[in-house]
Order: sequence, then C-alpha cells, then structure tokens
Amino acid sequence: MKIIKKIIDNAVFRYLFFGGLATLVNLGVYYLFRLLFYLDIVTSNIISVSAAIVFAYFTNAFFVFETKAQGYKEYSKEFVKFVGVRLSTMVIEVGGVWFMAEVVHIDDKIGKILIQFIVIVLNYIFSKFLVFTK
Repeated sequence: MKIIKKIIDNAVFRYLFFGGLATLVNLGVYYLFRLLFYLDIVTSNIISVSAAIVFAYFTNAFFVFETKAQGYKEYSKEFVKFVGVRLSTMVIEVGGVWFMAEVVHIDDKIGKILIQFIVIVLNYIFSKFLVFTK
C-alpha cells in the first residue's frame, strides 16, 4: 500500500495519468463532432483541442500541481498562462510533425508520436515552472 500511495503522490505520475485522460477527451470530442454532428475536420479539431485544454487545466491545477491561486483574478491569470503555453506547444507539435514529414521524410504518424514526447515534456516543464508557480 505504501508503494501505491507513493506512486499516486508523484506529480509526474499524476501528470501522465491526467494527460492520458485529456487525450481521451480530445479524441472523444473530435469523433463526436465528426461522426454525430458531421462538422468538418478543422472545426471539430478546434472544439476538441479546446475541450482538452480546459479539461487539462482543471486536472493539472487541482490534481497534479495543486494550484495556490485564490480568487477569480489569480485563477484567470493562471488559466490564460496555461492556454498560452498549450497553444505554443501546439505550434511546436504541428510544425514538428510537418518538418519531420516534409523535410526529414519520416512518416507523419511516426513523426507525430516522436513529437508527442517533446510536447509532453515541454507541457510539464512549462506548467510546473511558468503556470503553476507559488
């Protein structure tokens, strides 16, 4: 039981767990809007990524990094920083996959998987040191 508690108390473990859930939110919302509402790819993607960012903010704020923000103003500032960081890593992801596919000539699916490691690490570092600071 001590080992399980130690794992659950580990912020990196919690980050990976809730990040996996955010990925499921992203994919689930995307397919919902594509298959049930017949929205186009771009619109569905914007909605799904937005939902994942909101979900990720709340799970990261309250379960992973245990925010110290108090009041609307502090939460709003933290949320804006979080979204800004996530939008910047989205640019890195999109650009990185394009670069790997078009310049390095790696299959885009492999490039996407490889870039995910970079994005996950950057999101963790940015969240820990830029967004959820004490």
